[in-house]
Amino acid sequence: MTKVNLRHDSSSRSKSTPSPKHPTSQSPQGESRRQAQTTMGRLWRDNGLSIVLATLFLLSFGGQTFSGWFHHNEELQEHQQAPSGLLEYLRSGAFGEAVFENWESEFLQMGLYILLTTFLFQRGSAESKDPDESTDKESRPFDLEQSPLAARKGGLVSILYSHSLSIAFAVLFAISFAGHALWGVKAYNVEAIQHGQGAISVWQYMISSQFWFESFQNWQSEFLSILAIVVLSIWLREKGSPESKPVSAPHSNTGG
Repeated sequence: MTKVNLRHDSSSRSKSTPSPKHPTSQSPQGESRRQAQTTMGRLWRDNGLSIVLATLFLLSFGGQTFSGWFHHNEELQEHQQAPSGLLEYLRSGAFGEAVFENWESEFLQMGLYILLTTFLFQRGSAESKDPDESTDKESRPFDLEQSPLAARKGGLVSILYSHSLSIAFAVLFAISFAGHALWGVKAYNVEAIQHGQGAISVWQYMISSQFWFESFQNWQSEFLSILAIVVLSIWLREKGSPESKPVSAPHSNTGG
């Protein structure tokens, strides 16, 4: 009877074959970080212009607030009065009038510009429709399923939505105009009382030369800036900007 070498057999069975190496999967933390970076990158790519403009607005608004506060206190000290705190200044007519006076002109500028460009032209300007081009953007085919709900409703809803941009700017202008009047008369009355004069009503302030001087001095600068970009974009270029024609485009070309 043949003897089997059990020691040799057991030792050979104990040797395990090496398992194939699998690539290590990325950790959950690393995957989350990568997804967050992708999301932030997409957010910046899709909204970079709004983010930068909002940041510039907040920085400028903060600068106006604090510099205005310092200037307001300097004026109080000149009249031998105690300086005001920041919250007190934010509630003052001086602050509100300065803010709404500027917002009023900005919303008026943009609202009128939107309306004027619907039916007026400037040949050669990147900011104008081509007077020789009869194709209307509204006639382009769009996927109705992707269109805004208000545009698909029809009737009065669609009519209002078709002018919603100019309506929005008109409302913003009206709010700012009213804010200019309300906060402006508050600032006016504070100064009038300091000089021993009586307070006036909002209506009296709105028909005063001071109110309209404050408005027109801002309106004229806004209309000048619009005129500048409409006319200068005929001959000048900014490569990569949608507000400019292509660099090699003839001066007579109209539209961006």
